[in-house]
Amino acid sequence: MALLGAMIKTLMAALLALGALALPSQAATFSMKRGLNLDQWTTWTGEEKWNDPNAILPYPEWRKFLKEDDLKALKDAGFDFLRMPVDPSPFLSDETLSLRDDLYASVRDSARMINRAGLKVIVDLHLIPAGGNRKIGMGEVMEDPATFDAYVEVVRKMAHTLSGEDPGQVAFELMNEPIVDCDGNGTNLWPDRQKKLFAAARSSATRLTLILTGGCYSNAASLAKIDPKAIPDDNIIWAFHSYDPFLLTHQGATWAGDFIRYVTGLPYPLTAVPRARLDVALETIRDRIRAEAPWTRRSGMLAYLDEQVASMDTPDKLVGQMDGPFRTVEDWAKANGIKPQDITLGEFGMIRQEYGNAYVMPAEYRAAYVKDMIERAEAHGFSWSVWGYGGAFGIVDAFDGDKAEPNVMDAIRSLR
Repeated sequence: MALLGAMIKTLMAALLALGALALPSQAATFSMKRGLNLDQWTTWTGEEKWNDPNAILPYPEWRKFLKEDDLKALKDAGFDFLRMPVDPSPFLSDETLSLRDDLYASVRDSARMINRAGLKVIVDLHLIPAGGNRKIGMGEVMEDPATFDAYVEVVRKMAHTLSGEDPGQVAFELMNEPIVDCDGNGTNLWPDRQKKLFAAARSSATRLTLILTGGCYSNAASLAKIDPKAIPDDNIIWAFHSYDPFLLTHQGATWAGDFIRYVTGLPYPLTAVPRARLDVALETIRDRIRAEAPWTRRSGMLAYLDEQVASMDTPDKLVGQMDGPFRTVEDWAKANGIKPQDITLGEFGMIRQEYGNAYVMPAEYRAAYVKDMIERAEAHGFSWSVWGYGGAFGIVDAFDGDKAEPNVMDAIRSLR
């Protein structure tokens, strides 16, 4: 009887252990707090060169410019993780057929390099528009079923490539800012597509935390349309992005629509300067629109400018606009039992300088905006990652090897 009792106890212990393995984790394995987005492409290598290992490897391209000491400096500045954008287009191009394994391995090695510097990493599949030097981008993946299926396989293979990494150090984001479900006719394609991507990733990487998001550029309202119960897995972090108010954060960006390119010279906040000085800046923008914008768009742009300014021309109005996305996400999270630590503000920031444009946003405005957004994220218990290391929004590097002003980095260092 004693032997039988011992056997029963052993069996029960084994069953309990199996049951524990089968239960959801109740929280993401990967944890993070303060992060920075790395650069994606810097020299924008054309697709015709993607078959040349000297042109495309190591991958991502920041590996050619940043060393481990540069990454360690980010750790010393107070970051605990980096979001590493990886352009999936080369993995979808016929030009890279002979280099595919090397590309996947290079992404894994890049993640390990970040880990060696004492930083966690999110591997972020980061589609951009096609055109010019590339055939496949966000539009092709979203609009062509065969291309989307090919993208699903990239997600599966990338997950497999990362599956052996420490799940406390590496997480995987399946798609950055999906451009779908942005129309007003009730289209709701993204949830099913994200389920397919999730299934592909989870089948290959059972332990990794996966980063999921809403449609339409990962905005807060789109995340709030997602039913997290449709993906029964607790090892997930939910991401949203916010660059509100767009009028101020994207001044001069030629790639962000046909209006914002004419807008430069506005302070953050608008009340940071006397009203007379603000009026001069606004009239300069109006003159630019009248002189340069297509005549069929001028009156609409002028009216839109006035509307946007009126929505943020007092401190209370600006606070309401900037708080909105955070409240939306918090309400959604509470309604669905999602803990604040399983939500991340994956992107935010303020442009420094559009490439080729002489106007440089004053550094004190950028630092003030980033600090205000960080305070909001941390007040809600969300992690965050500012955009980005270099380029138009760079907080470390500017263009052509120059350094960005230290103000934003100093604001981040002061958090400790």
